[in-house]
Amino acid sequence: MGYDVHVTRRTPWWEEEGELITTQEWAAVVAADADLEMVRVAQASPHGQDGMEYRHEWLAQMVTHPERDTQGAWLDWREGRIVVKNPDEILLKKMREIGGVLGARVQGDDCEYYDE
Repeated sequence: MGYDVHVTRRTPWWEEEGELITTQEWAAVVAADADLEMVRVAQASPHGQDGMEYRHEWLAQMVTHPERDTQGAWLDWREGRIVVKNPDEILLKKMREIGGVLGARVQGDDCEYYDE
């Protein structure tokens, strides 16, 4: 198990009402950011299950993350938000940047914000 942190426009992140981040917006953010790259297939799951293949059309990787090869540095679009499992400070900073571009906030599973 792990702890997810979300880039979301909803408050709280699981709320059914509110504006979603579209796949088009997510793709544009990734295309415009030299730190990010869309990855159609990850060899190891971004959810920590080594050896399993994870397929998702809207999965991106922070290619400049120093631990990318061992930790993955995955950012996963799902259900109108960007989700990262157990992000470190480098990923949290990137998530805040993404949130700024998208007019969204960074929120943990327990509704706490990571705006600063």
